[in-house]
Amino acid sequence: MREPDGLGGGGEARELVPATGATANSKRPQLAMSADAGILTVTDRTSGETAQVKPASLYLYCHERPGSEDLYGVAALDADGLVLLDLPGGWHMPSVKDLAAQAGIPVSETRYQTPARIGANLAARAPGWRRLSGLPRRRRFTKVHKIAVAGAGVAGLAVMTILAVNGMWFAWRGVATLGRILVDLLEVKWLFLAFFSPLLLVMRPIAGRLHRWRVGQGSIVGPPSGPYLVGRQPSTLEVVGGVQTLATMRRGRAPGLAAGLLLYRHEDLTGLFILDSLGKALHHLPGPWPAADLDRFAKRNDLTLAVHGLTHDEYTTLAKSTKSATP
Repeated sequence: MREPDGLGGGGEARELVPATGATANSKRPQLAMSADAGILTVTDRTSGETAQVKPASLYLYCHERPGSEDLYGVAALDADGLVLLDLPGGWHMPSVKDLAAQAGIPVSETRYQTPARIGANLAARAPGWRRLSGLPRRRRFTKVHKIAVAGAGVAGLAVMTILAVNGMWFAWRGVATLGRILVDLLEVKWLFLAFFSPLLLVMRPIAGRLHRWRVGQGSIVGPPSGPYLVGRQPSTLEVVGGVQTLATMRRGRAPGLAAGLLLYRHEDLTGLFILDSLGKALHHLPGPWPAADLDRFAKRNDLTLAVHGLTHDEYTTLAKSTKSATP
């Protein structure tokens, strides 16, 4: 498990900042953490947003994710073990422990926990929970951006076609290699990506339409970017994110097999639990899910579907007892 180097604003200071990014190849979050008399205060210096909570404990986590980089961070938990505040980043753990000890806040770690248990803990969110990223928000594509992307894609396709027709395919490979380097270095990555990978201009809309068609057929449910559910024949249920399979469960009516879906609401929280025939939670997928799409998916894959508002005790029991989750 990677341990971030440096104090990141630690030492004797009362304010800490992350030493590295939340993953090995991500930017360092612009967050600042302080604690006093049991109160944790965190400021996102990018957005100017500040969060202040009184946690029952701090949870220092390293989440090993299937097919992706390990995710590091600190979560502030309430008395039920639900996440009040999630702070992804490569925090210097000894400094966080010292700060918490001075403020009288207990600390727990994920050292002896499985990735499935860590994911379940991070997905168990308290009403009103927040995540501070400390990173610039992604810009929304305007009409001008879309026109620029289309133009770059057409230009890239034209250059690729001209080189291929003239027997200079090797030249395009060299240009594309240079393009990948520029994409990694420059900020306007979306524009360069459209130029050097022009087939994305065609493939992305086709993939989107195919995904929507499969949702309409009930074979999958969820957004194209994931996570989404896929019913595999004859008796498998998968949670997929992008091109990675995040979780696999067998379907059936025996205990321990996926038998039903529970679409829930608890105060301001929404999400989906995959249950077995005894009502035990096998997997937790927090976030919005369209009921109509879930109904088609459940019918096609021989699953039951229930839609309920949960009490605090019901939600806490399911969220904390689930075998795995996709936070």
